[in-house]
Amino acid sequence: WDQQIAYTWHSARWIMPAPYYMVPVHYPDQGFSADVFMIDSNVHDAKMPYLDSEHNICSSKHNPTGADCSAVGGPASVGECHDFFHDLWKKQKHWLEQKLSESKATWQIMVTHFPCGEDGESQAWYRRLRMRYGLDLMVTGHRHDQEL
Repeated sequence: WDQQIAYTWHSARWIMPAPYYMVPVHYPDQGFSADVFMIDSNVHDAKMPYLDSEHNICSSKHNPTGADCSAVGGPASVGECHDFFHDLWKKQKHWLEQKLSESKATWQIMVTHFPCGEDGESQAWYRRLRMRYGLDLMVTGHRHDQEL
């Protein structure tokens, strides 16, 4: 993901300045605003290096021996990858809850990669974002089919 972040400063059409961030959007002529929260949910694809080698960003099979992403703020080794993404997820969850509680925007929108059913808590955290913090809309991806 570090290449995706770095590309932000190379292309005028690509915006991803950090693994997670907020974009406030104001429409004064329309009378509303939105806080859009971009969240990195790759924790759900960060397993121990020896597990699920075909669907695991921390896989020892597809990451070279000696892989090191620490120069750009990532894990220093494949062995540290799982814990790195789980720690990042915890930090993001706390950050998002704080930002949602402070939001004065008309709408609060979250954009993330994995659907809410894959939060490891039977959707409890996402439900809490709605009920306690007022999250209005969640936009997700990852599914390998189309649904409405």
